[in-house]
Amino acid sequence: MGIFKNIFASSENENQLDSNKFWNNLEDLGQLNEIINASEEKPVVIFKHSTRCSVSRMALKQFENEFNLQDKMDTYYLDLIENRAISNEIAIKFGVVHQSPQLLVIKNGKCIYNISHSDIDALFLNRLLD
Repeated sequence: MGIFKNIFASSENENQLDSNKFWNNLEDLGQLNEIINASEEKPVVIFKHSTRCSVSRMALKQFENEFNLQDKMDTYYLDLIENRAISNEIAIKFGVVHQSPQLLVIKNGKCIYNISHSDIDALFLNRLLD
């Protein structure tokens, strides 16, 4: 039962990320302009996560375990349940269809890569951007 609880159980503090991780919380529409500007210097990753979805939870945990380019890019976490309007604006600004979970890479103000669900692969992203 322990493994199933870890995979499928929802935590009361799910939207509070581990302080040892590398995420910046994306909680304000104004941050999208900051992300666009920052992406001129180095790539920015946006991870769109539904705190109510086990597939999203598994994709997030796998990504966190495999991703190792924190020093080469900024990383943002978007809680879709709390911030759906921001997700909608991301779809408009970057010309992507909303999905959850979804990972986007922003470089020079444009989305150069986006992937969703079980196709999210930090190891591929590491190779793509390393």
